[in-house]
Amino acid sequence: MKAVLVYTPGGPDALNYVEAPMPVPGAQDVVIRAEAFGVGQPDALIRSGVYKWMPPLPANPGNDVAGYIEAVGRDVTGLKVGQKVLLSARDLSQRGGCYAEYVCAPANAVHPLADKVSCEEAVCLANYQVAWALLHEASGPRPPQTVLVIGAAGGVGSALLQLARLAGMRTIGSVSTAEKAAFARAMGADDVVFYRAENVVDRTLELTAGAGVDLVLDHVCGADFAGYLRTLGKWGTLLSYNAFAGLPEENLMGEMRKYLGNCPAVRCFSFHIYDHDRPNRRRIMREVIAALEAGHIKPAIAARFPLARVRDAHAMLESGAALGKIIMTPS
Repeated sequence: MKAVLVYTPGGPDALNYVEAPMPVPGAQDVVIRAEAFGVGQPDALIRSGVYKWMPPLPANPGNDVAGYIEAVGRDVTGLKVGQKVLLSARDLSQRGGCYAEYVCAPANAVHPLADKVSCEEAVCLANYQVAWALLHEASGPRPPQTVLVIGAAGGVGSALLQLARLAGMRTIGSVSTAEKAAFARAMGADDVVFYRAENVVDRTLELTAGAGVDLVLDHVCGADFAGYLRTLGKWGTLLSYNAFAGLPEENLMGEMRKYLGNCPAVRCFSFHIYDHDRPNRRRIMREVIAALEAGHIKPAIAARFPLARVRDAHAMLESGAALGKIIMTPS
């Protein structure tokens, strides 16, 4: 079978499409015949060798695969050959391992899928799992009614827009281009702000008639982060779930005290909080699988590549040009 391995970490050229031995299931394992793979930032971090949860080299960087059970171990119950399933490396003992035509995993790590669910859409659900936690668990004790999504046209951003709409929340998305604005609106944004041409804070306050938003979701951080405190309404939360532009230089406590009348909160979130919380991690995935099965969400697929073109898929991921999720197929 074919698989992808990284021998020396680096850019997309570090990804090697190689021949690998067929996996043999242990007594409590299943083997999945892959139909689709998700391509995301954790894959790129493994490829680059900088992931805090880095598997040993040579590493297979894939973290999401969906397909059909090809074989089951002798002690496996409740699953059968031919059944459609989703596997996330979040449910494995280490990250990675999913970029292969056949993937072996513990039977209790997979999620059964309804026959009508597309494998291509299923491998997008890791983004929705993060988005669900951001909206419903990390946002604080008061369910948000208005949400500002920074970078609303990305994979997690588009998931946030759809899940927020499903929950009846009003959303404002920040975008850079007219194309991304149209995409964000199609994903559920009620309003958009062009962060290159407009002041996001001023425009957000204008759109909310000065009331501000309940929740700001930001994966960029950097120089603009503390400024978003001004967009918060009473009891509002500014939530960072990544820091692609680095950390803010301001004294955040000092900045927060400028808005004491609103009692603002700042929170840092990582889905790794669920690494040792298997019941809740899997509960959240079942929530978004159910939403997909019911047709309440529709993952946006930006591009499809065969596994043999994994380098091209990662190059597109790094370009930031993808509107939605990049996926791969075995051929």
